[in-house]
Amino acid sequence: MGNPEETLDARVNAQEDQPDKYPLAIRIFGVISIVAGGIQVVSFILSLLAVFFGKIDLSQIEQHVIVTIVIGVIALLISVAISALFVVLGIRLLRGTRHRAAVIADVMIALEVLELVCQFMLFGVSHELIPAVVNMVILIALQSYSDPSLRQERVLQRRLKELEWKAEAEEGTLGLDQTGKGYITLNFFNLFWVFVICCILGLLIEIAYHMIVVDPGVYEDRAGLLYGPFSPIYGFGAILMTVALNRFHDKNPIIIWLISAFIGGTFEFFVSWFMEIAFGITAWDYTGTFLSIDGRTNGMFMAMWGFLGLLWIRWALPVMLKVVNKIPWNWRYTVTAVSAVLMIVDGVLTLSALDCWYQRQAGTMDYTNPSAIVQFCNEHYDNDFMVNRFQSMTMNTDSAARAK
Repeated sequence: MGNPEETLDARVNAQEDQPDKYPLAIRIFGVISIVAGGIQVVSFILSLLAVFFGKIDLSQIEQHVIVTIVIGVIALLISVAISALFVVLGIRLLRGTRHRAAVIADVMIALEVLELVCQFMLFGVSHELIPAVVNMVILIALQSYSDPSLRQERVLQRRLKELEWKAEAEEGTLGLDQTGKGYITLNFFNLFWVFVICCILGLLIEIAYHMIVVDPGVYEDRAGLLYGPFSPIYGFGAILMTVALNRFHDKNPIIIWLISAFIGGTFEFFVSWFMEIAFGITAWDYTGTFLSIDGRTNGMFMAMWGFLGLLWIRWALPVMLKVVNKIPWNWRYTVTAVSAVLMIVDGVLTLSALDCWYQRQAGTMDYTNPSAIVQFCNEHYDNDFMVNRFQSMTMNTDSAARAK
């Protein structure tokens, strides 16, 4: 007889790429995805033909600044790509190839995030965001259900209980990448807690840096959400670092530093640009500093991102994984789901409050027939509140590139 643990791993891995029939509801969703995605792709092709033959008047486009047009085109192309991928996803769901379905869902989630960013920059908080948000929720649920690594983890846990290996499973090994391709499994559970923990750690680092270096002894609230000690730029930055460095965790420190510096600097530049285009907000300005890139990032902070990435992947991530795995197995998904809902609500409220702040400053607020969320934000998050909560931000509405 062989080692029971090796036998179990072999059985689980053998199941990973085998067709596995989905429940009827998911297969029906697959059919709907093929039909709806196909219709949207065909509609796009017909629209292109209509433009080519002069059937659609494009004169109104001239009213918008070039950056607005570019963002609109990018959003349209992303939408078409998502529609095409819905067709592919539907086929995978009908075939029962869970691994490939999970990979496609991962790509679609990333594209949905980009589409949301573009739509938000163009329209702020409006009904145009609803389809992308709904798609995002469905895709995250589908990806979590389909992801072979999550299924493997659940199967492994049941077998471990039967073999009385529960104690070993709780030693912090459940989140590790068993394939050896990376350090941790890149599933929603792990990445969500990377986001939350780094939102907090990043905020503490930024507050300390401001009090020690920028303005000694003076406290400034650097939070990026309405509620809680969270700075999302560090959370999302940590996710990017984790995904990018997962396979490089044991490589040369210089390589890790260079990758981290590039990712951190690029991400910091994009966030600064997004805040200005969407809200006319400037949260930091490095103009005049060493190797400044349009005032949005500079050489010193790119170097700091490099060191943070190296520190994160070599030391902090293993510690975080051990801490997170202290959550009891039968609680971990419930706790994660509840926490994720709270973070999403906080994020949506924050974006809505920023959008209302922009509209009040720009003079575009409709006070005659406001939506419930706009009325709530105006009552609870007025200009004084926003200035006090987001102390590092200044707003110049002329810098935004809204389509309306």
